[in-house]
Amino acid sequence: MPRPTARVLTLLELLQSGGTRTVAELADRLGVEGRTVRRYVDQLLDLDVPVESVRGRYGGYRLAPGHRLPPLMLSDDEALAVLLGLVAGRRSGLATARHTASETATAKIRRVLPRHVARRLDALLESLAFTEHPGESDTPDAGVLLTLADAVRHRRPVSLRYTDRDGRRSERTLHAYGIVAHAGRWYVTGEDAGIGEDRTLRLDRIADARALPGSFEAPEGPDPAQRVLSGFATAEYRHEVTLRIHGTPAQIRARLPASVASLEADEDDTTERWLRVELRAERLDWLPPLLAALDRPFAIERPDELRTLVTALATRLTTSAHRT
Repeated sequence: MPRPTARVLTLLELLQSGGTRTVAELADRLGVEGRTVRRYVDQLLDLDVPVESVRGRYGGYRLAPGHRLPPLMLSDDEALAVLLGLVAGRRSGLATARHTASETATAKIRRVLPRHVARRLDALLESLAFTEHPGESDTPDAGVLLTLADAVRHRRPVSLRYTDRDGRRSERTLHAYGIVAHAGRWYVTGEDAGIGEDRTLRLDRIADARALPGSFEAPEGPDPAQRVLSGFATAEYRHEVTLRIHGTPAQIRARLPASVASLEADEDDTTERWLRVELRAERLDWLPPLLAALDRPFAIERPDELRTLVTALATRLTTSAHRT
């Protein structure tokens, strides 16, 4: 069944085709009752669309004479920004539909552009190359995304059907604080009301979202993006790593951002000193080259396996440096 917004747009298209349309005719075309047609007309009036009411036996609704919606008018820079935004979103995994929504949106914009602008943009898109191929990133359902956005804005609880990374399915009530796009994926962060703890959930793993009655107060503290990043840094993985690194927080964060590691220090501190760094990892093989690239003195407190890997890397580098 079409959404109410789609029916309002269909009503506008019917009125733009000309003449007076009776309430009965519009109700039949839209598949709704007469009072619903009147509510849709009120929505158009709220948008400053001049819909006139015609009284009498053959009365109904019509648009004010001479009124047409303005054509899409974009400057060269605006058209370039819109189309490149669609291309970038598609490649980065931040599209909001699983199939062709961004492609059809691009095509619609392309069709209404002035010919000279369209030709220039076609030339750009044909000559544009990327150094990396887009990954296979699952995209969220548009209905789920919009429901969560409404819940965040109005501080309403929302009921979710969720599948975790191990394939376990559950129903949760979430007090959503915010929606975050990170590294090609969409996340929602908030309090799981059933257990009273903060959680970060991937939107593409949410099968259904439904707003619930009531409201909640958002807590003070980190913003949603910081909550997501800190959640990644403290997530449960196979290895728990503790390091001491000599440097400033900025020097350490250059290689170990907040999404990777937690740092017990004021991020604005500019003093070089020994700082404790903690992180969790499923594998350790990526850490020795990263620590070498950090180019700061460091000590490994745990685990012993990481010490072994760092020593092996140092031996290989030393051997390579002495080869003739």
